[in-house]
Amino acid sequence: MFGLGLPELVIILVIVIVLFGAKRLPEIAGGIGKSIKNFKKEMNTPEEIDVTPKQADDKTEIDKK
Repeated sequence: MFGLGLPELVIILVIVIVLFGAKRLPEIAGGIGKSIKNFKKEMNTPEEIDVTPKQADDKTEIDKK
């Protein structure tokens, strides 16, 4: 996993806990989880196509005649 062993992961976890605090970690993890879920959902939905007819201006129709 990217050349990271257990000691490196523990050091990273300790730094994250010191920076954000233990109480905010569940909030941060929940936010990351929701953003990943929404990203995957948007990647799987088909792109919407705009099928509304375009209205031609009166001036452009006169120019065509």
